[in-house]
Amino acid sequence: MIETERERPVRSPCVSICALDEHDLCLGCQRTASEISGWGRMNNDERRQVLAQLAERARAQGLMQ
Repeated sequence: MIETERERPVRSPCVSICALDEHDLCLGCQRTASEISGWGRMNNDERRQVLAQLAERARAQGLMQ
């Protein structure tokens, strides 16, 4: 999907539990430090790609089934 002027920015998955684990993943949202710091510069397609990975990361960490 190409970002248009009318498309709203994809919201951050931040849940205000901000702490990185030993794998450099945020315990709250499961993003990497570079994904967190780069979120504001990402377009919506890039943000959706990150979001698609978060559930798998949470499963790998045993946070969800």
